[in-house]
Amino acid sequence: MKPNFSLRLRLFNLNCWGIPYLSKHRADRMKRLGDFLNMESFDLALLEEVWSEQDFQYLRQKLSPTYPAAHYFRSGVIGSGLCVFSKHPIQEFTQHVYTLNGYPYMIHHGDWFCGKAVGLLVLHLGGLVLNAYVTHLHAEYSRQKDIYLTHRVAQAWELAQFIQCVSLGLTGEVGWGQGLRGGQVPTYRRAELVREERLPHQPGSPSHTSKKADVVLLCGDLNLHPKDLGCRLLKEWTGLHDAYLETRDFKGSEEGCTMVPENCYVNQRELEPFPFGIRIDYVLYKAVSGFYISCKTLRTTTGRDPHSGTPLSDHEALMATLCVRHSPPQHIPSPSHGPAERSPLTSILKEAWTELDLGVAQARWWATFAGYVIGLGLLLLALLCALAAGGGVREVAILLWTPSVGLLLGAGAVYLFHMQEAKGLSRARAELQHVLGRAREAQDLGPESQPALPLGQQEGDGTEEQ
Repeated sequence: MKPNFSLRLRLFNLNCWGIPYLSKHRADRMKRLGDFLNMESFDLALLEEVWSEQDFQYLRQKLSPTYPAAHYFRSGVIGSGLCVFSKHPIQEFTQHVYTLNGYPYMIHHGDWFCGKAVGLLVLHLGGLVLNAYVTHLHAEYSRQKDIYLTHRVAQAWELAQFIQCVSLGLTGEVGWGQGLRGGQVPTYRRAELVREERLPHQPGSPSHTSKKADVVLLCGDLNLHPKDLGCRLLKEWTGLHDAYLETRDFKGSEEGCTMVPENCYVNQRELEPFPFGIRIDYVLYKAVSGFYISCKTLRTTTGRDPHSGTPLSDHEALMATLCVRHSPPQHIPSPSHGPAERSPLTSILKEAWTELDLGVAQARWWATFAGYVIGLGLLLLALLCALAAGGGVREVAILLWTPSVGLLLGAGAVYLFHMQEAKGLSRARAELQHVLGRAREAQDLGPESQPALPLGQQEGDGTEEQ
């Protein structure tokens, strides 16, 4: 790769709102989306909520002259709804389905049946390795009574861990060091790195997503406001930069919102507390050592199609131009031996741990409640069997047998699900506890100087270095 290497990358991201039989004007919007993508000729188009595989096949055929490479990420009962279209050959792709994804008995919400996931594709662009992720996290539904908050926080942490391990080629335990602007940031010891040399690819030879990426890109509908816990956790832990906050050339909806009142497909009642709309769709990026990335321009639609006037979706599209170039080595200050500076990352990790801890307690409560119902159901079945055998009220016992069995099976399903939920949340909580424990060790603080917390965490104000 030449020392003066530079790359311009044009991206498109949209939540397409493609629910079969329910989304308005779906076929027409898919047709106009295909026409728009062909006309604009982006390097990469990342889409969410393409729930029908027929819609993907239609777009694939329509876009094949401009975007020869495409992939649809399949998961769950309905599907993840994620797909990508690329001008450049896709070297590798994989996906990770989130451990927690709502509740199966909340059928009217449907997230559990979708199998929400994060998809990864690896592109080689002139010797540069780009890891592009597309994802869609659990929907919020109610800002005031958000019963899915814990699941979204767990998904954000799982997403951050997946990006950190796969794109940076890291395994092993996390450590802590000093960032460029002071404060504690997560680091990994050299002995714990798993990095493969990027040799010229030979036909038939295997390739691995564990290779260190030069550039990391994440696009998608996070269903998180910028100041929500999950969004802050994701950005602080991975060091990803928000294109809307970083670019100096933005044109589009007020405050970069991606669901706006001007859009005729949006539920206006849900946006009443937000006069300008909400920003829940993102373009996030990061370059590793030796490269520099910046967002030159960012555009959004504004409640209507740029050409016909009718919206492409109930969400607004994001169109970003990223520039990547070689960066000279930067001086990293040596760690301070004084008291550790206060970092927002540790504060966010503590907040996430607390939220997950509440989720674990709630999941265990529901599992315990379901266990009592199972016990009562078994006693009721035993009583009905005794009555049926006695012959006194045999007809009544037989009539009550079926609903009793149904109650028992339903309670059993609820017990199993919430036990699984508790274990998933406990796993994420344990990971956060381990990270915070390493932070305490790095700061050389004794138990007597720690706050009265089970994690022994210190807060600080360092930021992730690019």
